[in-house]
Amino acid sequence: MQKIVVLNPKGGSGKTTIATNLASYFAVSGLQPTLMDLDAQGSSMRWLGKRAKGQPAIHGIAGYERNARVTRSFATRVPLGTERLVVDTAAALESQRLPDITHNATAILVPVLPSDIDIHAAARCISDLLLIAKIRRDEQRIAVIANRVKKRTLVFRSLMKFLETLHIPVVATLRDSQNYIRAAESGEGLFEMKPYLVREDLEQWLPLVGWLAQRRPLTIEPGTPAITSRLTTVTPLGATAGSASPAGREGFS
Repeated sequence: MQKIVVLNPKGGSGKTTIATNLASYFAVSGLQPTLMDLDAQGSSMRWLGKRAKGQPAIHGIAGYERNARVTRSFATRVPLGTERLVVDTAAALESQRLPDITHNATAILVPVLPSDIDIHAAARCISDLLLIAKIRRDEQRIAVIANRVKKRTLVFRSLMKFLETLHIPVVATLRDSQNYIRAAESGEGLFEMKPYLVREDLEQWLPLVGWLAQRRPLTIEPGTPAITSRLTTVTPLGATAGSASPAGREGFS
């Protein structure tokens, strides 16, 4: 099984967009994905709840919720049959929590927007992954996604120049497209939309999914916790831990 963590403590970087479209891609590809949402805003779970009957199944785990009757490890256990686990992390994530969240991660994707503030936030994020989470460069598990870019602009060139200095692969450059908004509103992913409407966007995803396909799965068995027990829980929104909307669970076994 592969565990893919989408991570950047800077809010608004596009983590949920990346996570939901990845889960959609895996579902369309015939793999059994689980989408775990660690953000108390629950954006990934809302997207999952919008999915219509008959769409490829995606299991959902609302990892931001808490239930006093079960342990954190039990609440975040990976369902049997899961082949791809996609973790959508929260904004303002404390660096001390990185080891727990990235434990056994096959890939860690850091989306970065083309702005000075986001560039500095990404630098800090990657530094924390290397120094605090102890992710080694030679493991080739960290990758950057340049998100919502407009090519032929000065800020885009500045972003790409900065990313080159990190010696971390840039596995996708995604344009600022209305198709992502439409997908979020409908509970779809780009790979489920009419191809002629999203052809340019799909082409930009090919390097990313190709890079992920080359990652060697680490040791994490379905049915075991996706997040280690040392992780501090966040304020719940009020539902049972590990639950997902009925639409998100539809058709999953």
